[in-house]
Amino acid sequence: MHSDIDDLPPLRERVSQACDTCKQRKVKCDGKAPCSYCKRRHREKTCRFSSSVRRRRRRTETPTTNASTPSNRIRPATPTTTPTVPIPTINRVSPTLTRHSDVSAEEEAEVPRDARLICDAQGRLGDCAPLSLFQTVRQIVTTRVDPHAFSPETSRVSMLENVSSEGLMPIGITGEPEINQTSVPRLVTTFLTVTSGLVDLFDNNTLIPGIQSWGNQVKRPGDVTAAVYYLVLAIGSQSEDEQLATTYFLRGKHLALAALTGNLSVGTVQSFLLTTLYMLRSCQINAAFLFFGIAARAAYAIGLHRTEVNYRFGAEIHTRRDRLWKSIRILDLYLSISMGRPPAASDADCTVPDYSTSEDGSERYDLLNASVQILSLVEGIVQEVYSRRKISLQLTEGISRQLRDWSNKWLPSLLRTSRNQDDRERTGACQILSSYYYAVMLVSRPFLMYELCRRLPESVTSPPRSAAETNGSGRTKLANACIDAATLMIGLISDFISQRPSDKRMPLLVSWLFASSLVVSVGHLSNFGRALEKPAEESIRALEYFASQDAHASQYARIAQSLHRCAQSYLARQDAEDRRRIAESSTQLFGLMPKDHDDDNQNSGRPNSSGAQYPEIRVSAPAGLEPWSSGPFDDFDPAIFSFGESHTPLTDIRVQHGQGHGYVHEGSADQVFGAMNLFPLLEGNGHIDLAHLL
Repeated sequence: MHSDIDDLPPLRERVSQACDTCKQRKVKCDGKAPCSYCKRRHREKTCRFSSSVRRRRRRTETPTTNASTPSNRIRPATPTTTPTVPIPTINRVSPTLTRHSDVSAEEEAEVPRDARLICDAQGRLGDCAPLSLFQTVRQIVTTRVDPHAFSPETSRVSMLENVSSEGLMPIGITGEPEINQTSVPRLVTTFLTVTSGLVDLFDNNTLIPGIQSWGNQVKRPGDVTAAVYYLVLAIGSQSEDEQLATTYFLRGKHLALAALTGNLSVGTVQSFLLTTLYMLRSCQINAAFLFFGIAARAAYAIGLHRTEVNYRFGAEIHTRRDRLWKSIRILDLYLSISMGRPPAASDADCTVPDYSTSEDGSERYDLLNASVQILSLVEGIVQEVYSRRKISLQLTEGISRQLRDWSNKWLPSLLRTSRNQDDRERTGACQILSSYYYAVMLVSRPFLMYELCRRLPESVTSPPRSAAETNGSGRTKLANACIDAATLMIGLISDFISQRPSDKRMPLLVSWLFASSLVVSVGHLSNFGRALEKPAEESIRALEYFASQDAHASQYARIAQSLHRCAQSYLARQDAEDRRRIAESSTQLFGLMPKDHDDDNQNSGRPNSSGAQYPEIRVSAPAGLEPWSSGPFDDFDPAIFSFGESHTPLTDIRVQHGQGHGYVHEGSADQVFGAMNLFPLLEGNGHIDLAHLL
């Protein structure tokens, strides 16, 4: 018997648990492994089901003394079954962290909380931003190494905004700017070069003819197309003629804003993306952040994020719209990561693929796809690590597997392209590779900060760490990976600027290069190797190269110089202290320096022939004993000096009381040193041939 109930659609079964990706994206999950959402996004390897742990707020929490800071208003993460050793707070570092660490503590580390908010006069920055790393490093260095490590101008000058050049121009420009037809190809080529690897907005084969045809019109229309063309010329002339670029930009921005009252189109998205790029290159990143929000909402409004919608416009327009959405994703992720702010666009409801296949089914080499893929991985790192404020070695292994997959697919081709003679291809490859190196730095940065806190003294007045306290651990490999990625990025950008690119306004390279400079200087400061001094100096030179046209690069170069000088000074003091301890030990052996109870000891030390003063090293010795009578050789086995069977104690070599000065037990000394050839040059009948040296 047929029932009406049979005609009803089946009820959707409620799954017991959704995968981590669907929970983060807040989309429906079918509960399968892998789920259908991850399959559609080609992310089967990252589809994981984590056991849900209900977290409860502790009823009794220790009140903080500094409640005014934003970082102290954030509740610490509830510990899981694995004990967590947090990276210490910057204002007061726990001695327990730097001296004691059990075996289970090697599994996890927390992201520093102190740089969660940087309340600059012009805006807010989050944890993953390069300036947030600087905030953390600055507070660690000033509290542990040198309170005056950084010059005042690195703290007082705004880190976010540059003085706008628009104040030099009238706000309401009524006349149309003049278009020089002969300069259009050069300006468009510059535009395509500096935006390579970031955005792909046009059909490059028709862009130059389109602008030339539009510029030849006696009365140019004031529509959104004119706004796009003006903004392209503004970006192309930004490093060549700033006043002309400002004229183009103001006219283009005015037309773009006026077009918002009409119907939204692809031109609307393009115009505000170009406005964002211009402001980024002018170091006005807060304004860029706001204008990008308009572009992102306009893109959602016309359905750019859905490839099935784009498909309805035909094959050619379908490709252009898909690539326009990828450009939005790249620029959005760069703004989000570099400033530590939430993204304006998401791929939760996006169906535009981030790959393209060739006829044989293999993935086609495409700079835009490589860029959106690596920045999507960085977005995952921010969500998994910096949003949850904790990282473990297990999570790091999962992220590193994704980075290895990307590297195996793209790294060889990008490295070849970075050495290409074509400026556009070389610039795009360099920007994408820099994002890859920054991704590695971002996932391993918490471990480097942990090692920095562990290796530096507790405070400025505390003694330096002993060798036992700076031994390697499980975190050291990841800290070294962070330093290696920074070193590779510095080498890549140094090779890039050795080609002397004409345009020096590249905000992505400058942001990631600044983070690399901080990382290598931190590694140098925390004794990861004196070889890091060279890449630190190279990074400063690279920042100074961009500083001629980029105000942020100029500021970053001063910060990098201050940190580098601080590291050099700190290591020089450490070397002097090590030599002092060695000299003390040598004095105990041979009495090289006068003792405290010598009456003829002078305060200033013994002057040399040039009038310089030797450093004074005072050594206290027990009463009634000679300086070397404390038994410094008693711990040595005579067998290391002799191949014989002598077991005569080395104490026989000391001055015997009552035997007079200079008496040495010759038999024992000969037994100890007799088998050791102290003058190998005199072998061969005593003849020394110096003819080859004359």
